[in-house]
Amino acid sequence: MKLKFSKMHGLGNDFMVIDGVRQSVDLTPAQIRHWGDRHFGIGFDQLLLVEPPTGHDNDFRYRIFNNDGGEVEQCGNGARCFARFVAEQGLSDRRMLRVETARGVIQPELMDNGEVRVDMGIPRLDPAEIPFVAERQAITYPLAVAGESIDISAVSMGNPHAVLIVPEVELAPVKSIGQALQQSRHYFPDSVNVGFMQIVSPDEIRLRVYERGAGETLACGTGACAAVVAGVLRKRLGNRVRVHTHGGDLTVEWAGIGHAVHMIGPATTVFSGEIDA
Repeated sequence: MKLKFSKMHGLGNDFMVIDGVRQSVDLTPAQIRHWGDRHFGIGFDQLLLVEPPTGHDNDFRYRIFNNDGGEVEQCGNGARCFARFVAEQGLSDRRMLRVETARGVIQPELMDNGEVRVDMGIPRLDPAEIPFVAERQAITYPLAVAGESIDISAVSMGNPHAVLIVPEVELAPVKSIGQALQQSRHYFPDSVNVGFMQIVSPDEIRLRVYERGAGETLACGTGACAAVVAGVLRKRLGNRVRVHTHGGDLTVEWAGIGHAVHMIGPATTVFSGEIDA
């Protein structure tokens, strides 16, 4: 059977996007790993699956799989590509969508300038909801990891994030600290995405993220949101922040506790094709 797909990216964070509304899709972890291989398959950071909603008030269901075959809860750059995909494929003519994810509903909106704005929901800071093992909720947590003492902020944007502030993001030990935190299930039972944030000014940061199941990516939308939340909580950032990643720039807005995070950025289709399923 031939399966139609599109290859897309949000600031270099790349995806295989599959329409599960108009064609039957039955994925296996082994199949996803094969397609995700950049030498023998299509190559991607994540696979995105568009499905019919389970609730009558929603437009679609959105599922995300890392290229190691594991399913995850949320992906911000993928959310923007999701919105662009359903418009380009004629699955919806609505400018704003209600989309189900494993951690609640998000609302991506196609903007007149071609970018996509996504209501990513209210960030979760309670350690039990992230999940993160801590005695009480705090703005920062001191941890001992890979022989180093670090301070992190723990945030869930539908998926777990640990955010570190570093003096120079290009010199940060992204892989060693990222892997050590991901492997330390004592702190993060479901593993964690690890962000390294350099604060340039109250409205500008530089960011690198080591993602679960994918390693360091060129950009991470939920990581950008988590970093801005952490910076606002630490009183280091304002409510609208430009986030520079290796793949390009995002804008993240957060008015503080009790408010949803909004992320604005591009989504690009690279090509469409068919593959044996």
